[in-house]
Amino acid sequence: MARPRPPSDDPRPGGEPAPGAASPPGGETVLPELDDSDWLHHATAFAHTSFRAVARRLPRLVREAVGLAWATNRRDTVASIGLNVAAGVLTTFGLLATTSVLRELFAAGPTPDRVRAALPALLVAAGAVSARGGLTIAAGWAQARLTPQINYQVELRLFEATTAVDLAAFDDAGFAEEMDRARDRGMAEAAWIVDHTVNLVTGVVGMVATAVAVTVIQPLLLPCLLLAAVPQAITAIRMARREYLAMLARINRRRRMWMLAHLMANRHTAAEVRSYQMRDFLLTEYRTVMAVETRAHLRLVRAQTGTRVTGAAIAGLATFGVYAVLGALLLSGMVALAAAATALLALQSARTSLGVAVVATNSLYEDALYYQDYRDFLTRARDRVTPGGGRAAAGFDTITLDRASLRYPDTDRPAVDRVSLTVRRGQVIALVGENGSGKTTLAKLIAGLYRPTDGVIRWDGVDTRELDPHSTAAHVAVMTQDWWKFPFTAGQNIRIGRHDRGPDRPGPSVREAARAAAADEMIDGLPYGYDTLLAREFRDGQDLSGGQWQRLVAARGLYRDAALLICDEPSAALDARAEHALFGHLRRRPDRAVVLITHRLANVRHADRIFVMDAGRLVEAGSHDELMAAGGLYRELFDLQASGYLARAPHPDDTVPC
Repeated sequence: MARPRPPSDDPRPGGEPAPGAASPPGGETVLPELDDSDWLHHATAFAHTSFRAVARRLPRLVREAVGLAWATNRRDTVASIGLNVAAGVLTTFGLLATTSVLRELFAAGPTPDRVRAALPALLVAAGAVSARGGLTIAAGWAQARLTPQINYQVELRLFEATTAVDLAAFDDAGFAEEMDRARDRGMAEAAWIVDHTVNLVTGVVGMVATAVAVTVIQPLLLPCLLLAAVPQAITAIRMARREYLAMLARINRRRRMWMLAHLMANRHTAAEVRSYQMRDFLLTEYRTVMAVETRAHLRLVRAQTGTRVTGAAIAGLATFGVYAVLGALLLSGMVALAAAATALLALQSARTSLGVAVVATNSLYEDALYYQDYRDFLTRARDRVTPGGGRAAAGFDTITLDRASLRYPDTDRPAVDRVSLTVRRGQVIALVGENGSGKTTLAKLIAGLYRPTDGVIRWDGVDTRELDPHSTAAHVAVMTQDWWKFPFTAGQNIRIGRHDRGPDRPGPSVREAARAAAADEMIDGLPYGYDTLLAREFRDGQDLSGGQWQRLVAARGLYRDAALLICDEPSAALDARAEHALFGHLRRRPDRAVVLITHRLANVRHADRIFVMDAGRLVEAGSHDELMAAGGLYRELFDLQASGYLARAPHPDDTVPC
């Protein structure tokens, strides 16, 4: 169901469609309305915040930004701010020197004498301008150096946090939303708030330097300078707000266009677009949204032009007023001609500095809101790291679950409900049950990927909460059904199973692990063998079929050579030969405990123990023969699968599936 329209999406006068409106192809898109993206989380609130409220928060925002830059690189922070301040001081000297030059040039006497008299002040003015330019360049260099360093620090802190939190944190919708917001917008704004702070300092210093120079030249000119700057400030603020509100009104249309463009120009969607003949549908949608967007853009251009004309007219009137005041002061003899000319130069300089300060203030306030999201996420992430005990785990002979339960956030019933079982080293145990019975969750509990919300898990009688999580994880390997296509070479995809294992440490080689998973010949058949990059996004990159990827994942798990191997549907995409080879290898390691999850019950017949799950509870346990004799859920599921392999005469009512 589409969410209610925000005010910015209301239908326009004259029949113009609102962004995201749904209707037939007669003028509007039929696609559903988009929800607000994470990077627009604070946009609406900021758009309705007054500039006065923004200005009140400026001191705290500036302190935070300077603190961030200071923690990253003190030298570059001092240079970027200090050099801009020094450039502002030279602005004052330059204006004062300009006044002296003009005073000498406007004095009575022969022209050569006036030029010679103005030459020292002219040299000072030229030196001040040159030095100011050099300092500004040096400050920009220091500011540019800060950006990559800040980005590196904030990105590293974020990923240190996301890789350290418990796996359960990713099941929390609130945590996941905060993580996306911190990553997509908050992290990117860290360097920007420093940039905007430096620009704000630059603008303020420029205005102060100009005001000081005007005050020294003639104090009566300072009120004129301030009055002339007020219309410029108001116009700049209104222009910035108008542009921002226009962006908010158009953003959903722009996002819809990006989405459609991605569908029409993407390797992964190309086959379905063609097989379902979606070209005309997608192009029609794109043209519809593009037409609305074009009209909105033209309307914005008209509005912005009107704002610029109004602002220019008001600024012109203010400038005329300044000229009139200067003329009156000149006629009355209260201001010298040289001072009046310098005041005009100061007015232009003040306008430029004011524009920089206004834009920086708006940007700093908004970006700081998103950066606060980033900081809040880091605080929350620290709370999601479960502190482990200090005892190192040297391995195990038995893993015991004692009434262990796990409830996911925002769910009514536990995914695993008071399960008790024992996994012994050297055994192959199987977890069996229908979809949603809790098999995968139970396996993750055994692997230590989740902490039980109730009950206890023990390694050789020791509560796992007393053990170091890193040391216990070193003894576990997981072949998950939700594997990821890592953009590494084939060899690296296997080697990351135990990336820190040196050549002097025991364990299978990469090729031995691949051979055990029936992946060796497949990898040798790739263009560059084990050095083939498995990502088509890169030059000479290749992709694998689902079954080939699953062999690679199995090889990774076997290369890890862990005492506990969790196999969650390890053969779902394998052909019969590869599946037979994999299960044959799993049964040949008496020093390893294997937890097998599969819907192909023929593969669990030889398991030492089979545990049957139903609705999160352990309902049956035993060997294959024992469970078949018991006639319970396992027998029912096994007979259902076996019936598909039994030959029988076709029935007239049988239908052939497509």
